[in-house]
Amino acid sequence: MNIVMFGAGALGAYYGGRWAEAGQNVSFLVREKRKKQIEEQGLIIHSVAGDYQLDHPKLIVDPDEAEACDLLVLSVKGYHLNETLPVLKKFVARGARVLPLLNGIEHIYRLQEELGEEAVLGGLAFIIATLNEKGHVVHTGDSHDIVYGPLHPSQENLCKKLAQVMQNSNMNGNLSRTISKSLWQKYMFITAFSGVTTAANLPIGKIREQKDTLLLFRSVLQEMKNLANTFDIDLRDEDIEETMSRVGGLSFEATSSMHQDRRKGLNLEVDHLQGGALRLAKQSGLSLPHIETLHALIKPFESGNFTTGTK
Repeated sequence: MNIVMFGAGALGAYYGGRWAEAGQNVSFLVREKRKKQIEEQGLIIHSVAGDYQLDHPKLIVDPDEAEACDLLVLSVKGYHLNETLPVLKKFVARGARVLPLLNGIEHIYRLQEELGEEAVLGGLAFIIATLNEKGHVVHTGDSHDIVYGPLHPSQENLCKKLAQVMQNSNMNGNLSRTISKSLWQKYMFITAFSGVTTAANLPIGKIREQKDTLLLFRSVLQEMKNLANTFDIDLRDEDIEETMSRVGGLSFEATSSMHQDRRKGLNLEVDHLQGGALRLAKQSGLSLPHIETLHALIKPFESGNFTTGTK
């Protein structure tokens, strides 16, 4: 399969590296700075599932440099989505299909509107990975999963082909026949997890210790379930209970990537995640008071490099 990874951060470099390890034709569409770093330091994966070094990775900075592309995997942050659209349109015009691995749901509707429904698959990534100072991937934890599935009947054959690729790759792939529900289930979780940990500036263990704060977490899940229902997604109370059980099993210091970004003074996906939920709720005439409050509390940190005090 001809695969182009749009972005070579921790997620893109990991999954792209694993597909290349399995013999697929993988290219990485990156910025000049990242290209130079990989050329100097290499594309190396340090993983509990086994280390891997990709010799001579195919690095491109211009979409026109890409070879044939069956699948373009989009692994950028939500706040970069708009700037990717012109490039995505070029690839789709050449016959590529797009597998977005972003958190959230609003981007799916946006991409379908911009690229056409036939061009956009449903996809989710479950992995704990980061880049070290050399730009190498450091993968910790047992998960290195991609859940994917067709959002249009025309994508069936491609999904079956991807399933065959997954069988030979050192990662877990799950072809979902209910990918829309899977997307909303993760969106429900990540909206609460990122929102509460970032607003409170605390790991999940501290949040679990406070009855009122844990109740806030549950209230956000309830609001997201209600929102999903207005889009004809059958999330139920059982989904909330399963999510709360999952939260109870997380390590004390576990936290969201958004909270980690706040700690580092980086840009936050608050507009993409909590803001996206509020925009979708407005379309449906639904009120999400808890999510609205979390959005307001996190918003001052959105642009990163936040410091207290005055100058």
